[in-house]
Amino acid sequence: MAETDEQAIRVQLAQLRQEHRDLDAAVEALAITGNADVLQLQRLKKKKLVIKDRIATLEDQLFPDIIA
Repeated sequence: MAETDEQAIRVQLAQLRQEHRDLDAAVEALAITGNADVLQLQRLKKKKLVIKDRIATLEDQLFPDIIA
């Protein structure tokens, strides 16, 4: 993998991790208020899962499992 590709993946990973943390905080804030819209909560959680999957895919590109 080229150095620029690796850097681009690392930048994207950092952005996705931040977005995941932000969504986590939003979900928690909605849950605490008690007047959370169930549909909105479900959408946020689904978006978190999509981001988590994307993070896992990018991490696999950076650190492939090498079975010796």
